[in-house]
Amino acid sequence: MLTSGLRHFLLALQFFTRVPVTGRLAQWVGFSPQMLRSSAAHFPGVGWLVGGVAAAVFVVAQTGLPGVAGAVAAALLSTIATVLLTGAFHEDGLADVADGLGGSADRARALEIMKDSRIGAFGAIALVLALGLKIALLAMLAGQGVEVAACAIVSAHVLSRLAPLFLIRWLPYVGDSGASKAKPLADAIGAGALWVGVSWSIPAAAPVLLAQGGVKTAAMVLACAVAAAFMARLLRRRLQGFTGDGLGATQQVCELSIYLTLAWQA
Repeated sequence: MLTSGLRHFLLALQFFTRVPVTGRLAQWVGFSPQMLRSSAAHFPGVGWLVGGVAAAVFVVAQTGLPGVAGAVAAALLSTIATVLLTGAFHEDGLADVADGLGGSADRARALEIMKDSRIGAFGAIALVLALGLKIALLAMLAGQGVEVAACAIVSAHVLSRLAPLFLIRWLPYVGDSGASKAKPLADAIGAGALWVGVSWSIPAAAPVLLAQGGVKTAAMVLACAVAAAFMARLLRRRLQGFTGDGLGATQQVCELSIYLTLAWQA
């Protein structure tokens, strides 16, 4: 069980990031469509690595670049690190969803637009606004302390990667299973796989709990759940199901909702 779990995690790491899993390690991990479906349960586990790297970059940058401008630079460098590490996998999904849903009210046409690799006006605007908001919120969190921002980054990357698993569980797949990057997710994940994802995610509340307390932690979890529910409703209403791009967009929206909640000063 432990060995198969490690293999599934490494496969998830290979699928959702640019981390190389090659050579003898790749041979040991193996590959099959079933394994690739099972690896989705470890999506939040990948968030621990991505969030850890992003938080480390933020702390190092903020240490060497103090002040408000330094906080903005640290947020920018941290975001660049995540984009490089994931290959902008989720940002690409956000842009495609914005292009598709913004470009046409017709379901079939929206799905067709989302398959186009070229970015349109709606996608470009969504990316600029999302990245700008992320950098601004991280800089605001740095004003509460570099440790607060670092904890928020780790928690956000893990919890935001749990949300898409619920969409896979509850919504039908409506993408092109023959060509889409979400092909291995076309079959709904089981309850056991969902619990694996939850197990990865529960400890992610601890950093925020230690840095900002129980109220902020509860608010963070609630905000992520509301954002995920909003995306699920949007995708069901407009597309009658999820696509790979929809999962990436959900991760981005949930991540932003967490930063916004933790930066909010009541």
